[in-house]
Amino acid sequence: MRTQNNSSQNSSYGPCGDGAEIVYSIVDSALGRLLVAGTQRGICFAAMGEADPALVAELRGDYPRATIRVANPNRHEDSRIGQWADALADYIAGSSKMPTPPMDIRGTPFQFAVWEQLLAIPAGETRSYSEIARRIGRPRAIRAVGTANGANPVSIIIPCHRAIRASGHLGGYRWGLERKRLLLEMEARVQPLRLSEENRCGRGVKPPSVHRSPKVQVLPGGGSTH
Repeated sequence: MRTQNNSSQNSSYGPCGDGAEIVYSIVDSALGRLLVAGTQRGICFAAMGEADPALVAELRGDYPRATIRVANPNRHEDSRIGQWADALADYIAGSSKMPTPPMDIRGTPFQFAVWEQLLAIPAGETRSYSEIARRIGRPRAIRAVGTANGANPVSIIIPCHRAIRASGHLGGYRWGLERKRLLLEMEARVQPLRLSEENRCGRGVKPPSVHRSPKVQVLPGGGSTH
């Protein structure tokens, strides 16, 4: 994952979204309604659910100090939010590759270490929380890894659904275990076909770029998920 240096100058907003203008778009997907939101710098939130008001409330709960509005399709600067939402919905349907937009998210160094490991898990595969803990050099921090996993604000693109328990149990998922199961099944079915096509064409997948800040609280509700 390509990231910027850990400097507050790289953050476009403060804790709880302080100073941010966040624009969101909601579209249909194979797993229900999909909300994607972002600043002018990149995506800061993506979530799935059944009802639009609940998704917007979840966004506002994670960013209570931000100015939040729905994307206006007639404003050029808003159009990319809708494009990212459509691209992510296409991925969920199994009809396209994972989109790789820039992301504008905040997190602690530990959280970013976990999220980088999530991004390193190939589509169609899973990794246990304990294995992630070992890979970041904190083998005893399994519970903390789960908490960082649950604090991920950008569903699917940062693939926290690919983290499971060492027993093979799915564990938890902020957006519902059934969605987690269906995402993993889709990736296991589709990814071999995509890899075969990419090998024939000689194409690789560019990882998302992430703007980050070292000073952030765990997002509300994160500790009770994953």
